[in-house]
Amino acid sequence: MKKLRSKMTTEELAECLGVAKQTVNRWVREQNWKTEKFPGVKGGRARLIHIDGGVREFLLNIPAFRKVPEFYQAEEPLAEYTHVVRNPAWRQIVNAVDNMSPTEQEKLALFLSREGIRSFLARLGIDESE
Repeated sequence: MKKLRSKMTTEELAECLGVAKQTVNRWVREQNWKTEKFPGVKGGRARLIHIDGGVREFLLNIPAFRKVPEFYQAEEPLAEYTHVVRNPAWRQIVNAVDNMSPTEQEKLALFLSREGIRSFLARLGIDESE
Protein backbone atom coordinates (compact mmCIF):
# COMPACT_ATOMS: atom_id res chain seq x y z
CA MET A 1 0.00 0.00 0.00
CA LYS A 2 1.40 3.40 -0.95
CA LYS A 3 1.65 6.11 1.65
CA LEU A 4 0.96 9.79 1.49
CA ARG A 5 3.82 11.70 3.06
CA SER A 6 3.14 14.60 5.40
CA LYS A 7 4.19 17.06 2.66
CA MET A 8 4.07 16.38 -1.08
CA THR A 9 4.51 18.37 -4.27
CA THR A 10 1.59 18.75 -6.66
CA GLU A 11 3.28 16.36 -9.07
CA GLU A 12 3.88 13.70 -6.41
CA LEU A 13 0.30 13.80 -5.16
CA ALA A 14 -1.09 13.73 -8.70
CA GLU A 15 1.08 10.71 -9.53
CA CYS A 16 -0.01 8.87 -6.37
CA LEU A 17 -3.68 9.48 -7.11
CA GLY A 18 -3.51 8.94 -10.86
CA VAL A 19 -4.85 12.40 -11.73
CA ALA A 20 -3.45 15.41 -13.58
CA LYS A 21 -1.43 17.94 -11.59
CA GLN A 22 -3.89 20.62 -12.77
CA THR A 23 -6.60 18.70 -10.89
CA VAL A 24 -4.53 18.76 -7.71
CA ASN A 25 -3.84 22.50 -8.19
CA ARG A 26 -7.60 23.10 -8.57
CA TRP A 27 -8.27 21.16 -5.34
CA VAL A 28 -5.63 23.23 -3.52
CA ARG A 29 -7.37 26.45 -4.61
CA GLU A 30 -10.94 25.27 -4.04
CA GLN A 31 -10.31 23.58 -0.68
CA ASN A 32 -7.80 26.16 0.62
CA TRP A 33 -5.25 23.49 1.48
CA LYS A 34 -2.21 24.63 3.42
CA THR A 35 0.91 24.86 1.25
CA GLU A 36 4.43 26.22 1.53
CA LYS A 37 7.03 27.35 -0.97
CA PHE A 38 9.32 24.68 -2.36
CA PRO A 39 12.84 26.16 -2.17
CA GLY A 40 15.09 26.15 -5.19
CA VAL A 41 12.45 26.43 -7.92
CA LYS A 42 12.45 29.55 -10.06
CA GLY A 43 9.34 31.69 -10.10
CA GLY A 44 8.06 30.47 -6.75
CA ARG A 45 5.39 28.35 -8.41
CA ALA A 46 6.35 25.02 -6.88
CA ARG A 47 4.53 24.31 -3.63
CA LEU A 48 4.54 21.60 -0.97
CA ILE A 49 1.04 20.54 0.06
CA HIS A 50 0.55 19.72 3.75
CA ILE A 51 -1.27 16.37 3.83
CA ASP A 52 -3.33 16.91 6.97
CA GLY A 53 -6.64 15.48 8.14
CA GLY A 54 -8.70 17.78 5.93
CA VAL A 55 -6.78 16.79 2.80
CA ARG A 56 -7.05 13.07 3.64
CA GLU A 57 -10.79 13.40 4.32
CA PHE A 58 -11.33 15.20 1.01
CA LEU A 59 -9.38 12.54 -0.90
CA LEU A 60 -11.28 9.70 0.77
CA ASN A 61 -14.61 11.28 -0.21
CA ILE A 62 -13.85 11.67 -3.90
CA PRO A 63 -16.27 9.32 -5.72
CA ALA A 64 -13.50 7.84 -7.88
CA PHE A 65 -11.47 6.81 -4.83
CA ARG A 66 -14.31 5.81 -2.49
CA LYS A 67 -14.55 2.41 -4.16
CA VAL A 68 -10.82 1.66 -4.04
CA PRO A 69 -10.44 -1.09 -1.39
CA GLU A 70 -6.89 -0.25 -0.36
CA PHE A 71 -6.70 3.51 -0.52
CA TYR A 72 -3.49 5.28 0.34
CA GLN A 73 -2.94 5.57 4.04
CA ALA A 74 -1.43 8.64 5.61
CA GLU A 75 2.07 8.50 6.93
CA GLU A 76 2.14 7.93 10.65
CA PRO A 77 4.15 10.41 12.69
CA LEU A 78 7.44 9.13 14.01
CA ALA A 79 7.07 7.71 17.50
CA GLU A 80 8.94 9.68 20.11
CA TYR A 81 10.34 7.34 22.72
CA THR A 82 11.04 8.85 26.10
CA HIS A 83 14.34 7.00 26.55
CA VAL A 84 15.67 8.25 23.20
CA VAL A 85 16.52 11.93 23.11
CA ARG A 86 16.55 13.37 19.59
CA ASN A 87 18.18 16.71 18.97
CA PRO A 88 16.66 19.29 16.61
CA ALA A 89 19.26 18.61 13.92
CA TRP A 90 18.19 14.96 13.71
CA ARG A 91 14.54 15.96 13.16
CA GLN A 92 15.55 18.49 10.46
CA ILE A 93 17.64 15.87 8.65
CA VAL A 94 14.75 13.39 8.70
CA ASN A 95 12.32 16.04 7.42
CA ALA A 96 14.74 17.08 4.67
CA VAL A 97 15.13 13.48 3.48
CA ASP A 98 11.35 12.95 3.66
CA ASN A 99 10.83 15.98 1.41
CA MET A 100 13.27 14.67 -1.21
CA SER A 101 11.98 12.90 -4.28
CA PRO A 102 12.69 9.17 -4.51
CA THR A 103 15.36 9.91 -7.13
CA GLU A 104 17.05 12.45 -4.85
CA GLN A 105 16.94 9.99 -1.94
CA GLU A 106 18.54 7.31 -4.10
CA LYS A 107 21.28 9.70 -5.25
CA LEU A 108 21.99 10.70 -1.64
CA ALA A 109 22.21 7.04 -0.58
CA LEU A 110 24.59 6.29 -3.45
CA PHE A 111 26.74 9.31 -2.56
CA LEU A 112 26.93 8.28 1.11
CA SER A 113 27.81 4.69 0.26
CA ARG A 114 30.43 5.81 -2.26
CA GLU A 115 32.01 8.75 -0.41
CA GLY A 116 31.19 8.01 3.23
CA ILE A 117 29.89 10.25 5.98
CA ARG A 118 33.23 12.02 6.56
CA SER A 119 33.38 13.15 2.94
CA PHE A 120 29.74 14.23 3.13
CA LEU A 121 30.40 16.31 6.27
CA ALA A 122 33.57 17.77 4.75
CA ARG A 123 31.61 18.79 1.67
CA LEU A 124 29.11 20.55 3.92
CA GLY A 125 32.00 22.22 5.74
CA ILE A 126 31.09 20.74 9.14
CA ASP A 127 33.65 17.91 9.53
CA GLU A 128 35.31 18.28 12.95
CA SER A 129 37.72 15.34 12.63
CA GLU A 130 40.54 17.54 11.33
